[in-house]
Amino acid sequence: MPATIDPAATAWLLAATAMVLLMTPALAIFYGGMVRSTGVLNMLMMSFIAIPLVTVVWIVAGYSLAFGDDAGGGVIGDLGHAGLAGINPDSVRGSIPELLFVTFQLTFAILTAALVSGAIADRAKFAGWMAFVPLWTLAVYAPIAHWVWGPDGWLASFGALDYAGGLVVEIASGASALALALVLGPRIGFNIDAMRPHNLPFVLLGAGLLWFGWFGFNAGSALGATGTAAAVFLNTLIAGSLGMLGWLIVEQIRDGRPTTFGAASGVVAGLVAITPACGVTNTLGAVIVGLAAGVVCSFAVGWKHRAGYDDSLDVVGVHFVGGIVGTVLIGLLATEVMTDGVNGLFYGGGLAQLGKQILAVLVVAAYAFAVSFALGKGIDKVIGFRVSKEDETSGIDFALHAETAYAEGVHGTSPRRFGEGHYGQGRPH
Repeated sequence: MPATIDPAATAWLLAATAMVLLMTPALAIFYGGMVRSTGVLNMLMMSFIAIPLVTVVWIVAGYSLAFGDDAGGGVIGDLGHAGLAGINPDSVRGSIPELLFVTFQLTFAILTAALVSGAIADRAKFAGWMAFVPLWTLAVYAPIAHWVWGPDGWLASFGALDYAGGLVVEIASGASALALALVLGPRIGFNIDAMRPHNLPFVLLGAGLLWFGWFGFNAGSALGATGTAAAVFLNTLIAGSLGMLGWLIVEQIRDGRPTTFGAASGVVAGLVAITPACGVTNTLGAVIVGLAAGVVCSFAVGWKHRAGYDDSLDVVGVHFVGGIVGTVLIGLLATEVMTDGVNGLFYGGGLAQLGKQILAVLVVAAYAFAVSFALGKGIDKVIGFRVSKEDETSGIDFALHAETAYAEGVHGTSPRRFGEGHYGQGRPH
């Protein structure tokens, strides 16, 4: 009997796809508020430009490489659907139109590429970023997506679990962000200037919109209007809430006061960690995952000052570390009520699933880091990836885009040049 389209599932996924697409402008606002006033437009543009760049390469080859028939060994898809060949309005994937599945997965790829930009804020050439995004989508995102979610992907066949993108989105973007941060080097004034967010209301607005979109991101991954989608929706709300509470508790104990920036960061940390686990853990598991992410990531964002890498907007500390927390905790908290058979260690499943999750983390992180580092170095050699010292100190918005977000002297501008004087060790968390 030929597959048929489920109208309810299709309606839900249409809505979820729009919600996930909104996450990229939301990320732009979130990141834009976190940078200095002289770089906010560039930061917004780095997210927005990912939408058309990834869309083009996804239609041309990315979707086929990620979700096409396996080309061998579970490593990469074939090019049978290059240019969306063979896919028409009547094509069905499961119980939804395949064109809708293409679009839903496209919004994931767009957001993941945009996430990487936070690590190189305030110092990357826009042309270098435009070159990096399509190459990265094809060389990093598409293969990892195939390993984890594609037909006969080797990590899926191995038994690693990632419901909505802990490996594919969070760890891949976080490891890639670390690679680019090392390629470009630290900002002028790193560990000297405070480099505090210039617009905290932007940060909170962006976090709120991201939280809204995350319901489509996670619950949409059920690909249907089902009880599983409802459970995932609740788990997403719980983890975001506990992530915020965990981060604020650390701030209160460590610093003596909770901050709005900490609240926004904690929400995102909890949502990052629940992404891989939302469809494989119960509500108690979501509480543990969210709380653990809020606490762990609140400390992880400070590691860059000791290690000396300048991850401008804490993509490593939140997305990479949070993704690891959520992916590894699957090995402890997975329950057959959600997985239809797989139990983690805490539910009598032994150590096997934990080992699979750890191996998957290591492989994906190593691959994403290595390829991203190579791409970054190549782009730097060919066209240059970092702006000049003069452009960085005078303001990247005007230097690259001939625009400024605010009138001169407004929103945190300073007569000091970046790197002069001592304002403390980085922005607080």
